[in-house]
Amino acid sequence: MVKQERAARTRRTLLRSAAAQFDLDGYAGASLAKISKAAGISLGAVTFHFSSKADLAEAVEAEGRATVRAAIERIEDLSDAPLRHLADLTLELARLIEQKDAVRALLRLERERPGSSAWTEIWLPTADELLQRAYEDGDLLPSAHPEIMAALLVHLVAGAEIVFRRHRAAGLPTPDSSVELLSRIWQLVMTGAANEPAPG
Repeated sequence: MVKQERAARTRRTLLRSAAAQFDLDGYAGASLAKISKAAGISLGAVTFHFSSKADLAEAVEAEGRATVRAAIERIEDLSDAPLRHLADLTLELARLIEQKDAVRALLRLERERPGSSAWTEIWLPTADELLQRAYEDGDLLPSAHPEIMAALLVHLVAGAEIVFRRHRAAGLPTPDSSVELLSRIWQLVMTGAANEPAPG
């Protein structure tokens, strides 16, 4: 039993270190040796748990997906209003991007590893359902078709990642977190920005 607990602890430590390395250095830049050193665990122990870097990357991606799914489940009952629920969903995704190495590693690995499934497959079906409900309930303007709004959501969440990475890479303090920024963008989306109709 003690041996199993120790093995489980070692695996968790490796996953945390690997997530941080994949997030910072990407798939090509991370190595089992680098991950082993960061975790303070021998390379032999790494290869005991994960036979290859690809195997470890898949485990990190699975961890990231599980984190996102758990967050979606947590906020399911926060609001009956579809648009409020939708805003909560995107804000939670931005929060995960800010706070969870495994989620950021998932995003980077899916871009760098051919065949990785898109993380939008985890949360976009929920967003699509909420948008459809809001549209049918008359909460959205007729011009705010669910497909267009879904594309907007994908761009907003992708923007949250870009803002976070840009500030971190430049070593700049972020005046507002990407969550706070996204919250203000949502206020703008809900109230509208233009005094006149858009041209064309």
